[in-house]
Amino acid sequence: MPVTTIVHLLRHGEVHNPEGVLYGRLPGYHLSERGRQMATRVAETLRDNDIVHLRCSPLERAQETMQPQLEFHDAPVITDGRVIEAENRLEGSVVSFGLSVFRNKRNALRNPRNWLLFRNPLIPTWGERYPEIVARMRLAIRDAAEAAAGHEALIVSHQLPIWMARSDVVGRRLPHDPRHRQCTLASLTSITFIDGRVAGVRYTEPAKDLLPRRRSEKFVAGA
Repeated sequence: MPVTTIVHLLRHGEVHNPEGVLYGRLPGYHLSERGRQMATRVAETLRDNDIVHLRCSPLERAQETMQPQLEFHDAPVITDGRVIEAENRLEGSVVSFGLSVFRNKRNALRNPRNWLLFRNPLIPTWGERYPEIVARMRLAIRDAAEAAAGHEALIVSHQLPIWMARSDVVGRRLPHDPRHRQCTLASLTSITFIDGRVAGVRYTEPAKDLLPRRRSEKFVAGA
């Protein structure tokens, strides 16, 4: 009989970040009240799934998103640095395009010294390269799939690493417009393996009704 395994990639819930800072890997950024509601919603959605393996980014927002899962799934949480947010040289700044460049004096794009960081968006030149993100996510997903063989695994990560993993799996080009990523807060990107080979990818938004109505203008937000 073929062995079917599913690895779910869960993006964390909304973060309390009223100043719109690109927080990246910075410590101290936690889920907002709505973010906690999102995490609970996803846990309730997956409560009856055959999840036997849990793996999580070390950042607070990811750990807090994982927490409600422990009520329904009796498995230790493995903290895995390979599924952490992408490195970004503009951490701690406000980074957005559009009219907000002129409205917000803290916007890093107002400083000409930062313009050089965006000289090649295909790589990108402002942070961790896309192939590097793909490589570490591929290994983490492989390990999760092996640990959960014949069952399901859940990995809590971040938008860009999840999108890179999905692009890798479906054979999509890695360079992209960040505004077009299909990976909203608390969304699930579920990869099905049959006998170790990718058989399909499914995307769902269990907390869609909780998403903020106004979309951010951020270009490379550390989310």
